[in-house]
Amino acid sequence: MLFRSPSHQRSTEANSQANISHHYDLSNDLFRLFLDETLSYSSALFDTSVRTAPAGPGSVAEHLLAAPPEPVDHDDPRRHGPDLAEAQGRKIERMLDQAGVTDGTRVLEIGTGWGELAIRAARRGATVHTITLSVEQLELAEERIAAAGFADRVQVELMDYRALTAAGRTYDAVLSVEMIEAVGHEFWATYFQTIDAVLAPGGRVSIQAITMPHDRMLATRDSHTWINKYIFPGGFLPSIEVVDQITRGETSLRLVDQLEMGSHYAETLRQI
Repeated sequence: MLFRSPSHQRSTEANSQANISHHYDLSNDLFRLFLDETLSYSSALFDTSVRTAPAGPGSVAEHLLAAPPEPVDHDDPRRHGPDLAEAQGRKIERMLDQAGVTDGTRVLEIGTGWGELAIRAARRGATVHTITLSVEQLELAEERIAAAGFADRVQVELMDYRALTAAGRTYDAVLSVEMIEAVGHEFWATYFQTIDAVLAPGGRVSIQAITMPHDRMLATRDSHTWINKYIFPGGFLPSIEVVDQITRGETSLRLVDQLEMGSHYAETLRQI
């Protein structure tokens, strides 16, 4: 039997901060115990080759596939594999490149984490507005941003993404790293419509997401799965197909390329 998700965990504006707090406000000291020095809580991108993979039916987006990281002998303590912090930096820099972030770019980040992407964007000369619903992440992100010397370029704000349109600001680039998983399938259209509304003409969006096959997503989206219960209350993992469908049907956004790097997530998990 598959149970439905509890109504009090629906990712409404009223519930979202409690959902995020459940996961991220466990204490910054706890996350420091197992994360790398960048404090990146997401998949890294190790230095491997990338090839073009077959596109899905009807897709015009370029589909790239990252080769798996070099195998590591897990029983040999002298071989720790590729450097995780370097790989996290590579991932972030690639996203910034894809979004066209350079000197003077107005950047919105949805889901601050502990500030590494905001710091790297500011280092390029961008001005950054980064939003989060985690009080503990906000406090440490502000400390790290100030220590890096970018407090004048980066604004960290406790804000739900749905409040962005009321703020009336527009951005040249919108980036979000593994935050869409917490949005919930009922609100995916709202999420992308919000991004569409605040993106300046000619702007770009770069999103990193944990996805699942489309048929599995359809079969489980109304159930209370393990990941809903223990990882993302009120959230749900999308498929590439549903992202393409929603952006085409509900926004002016278009999926133009994607990088598949699931094997890199496995290596990230192994190292942390």
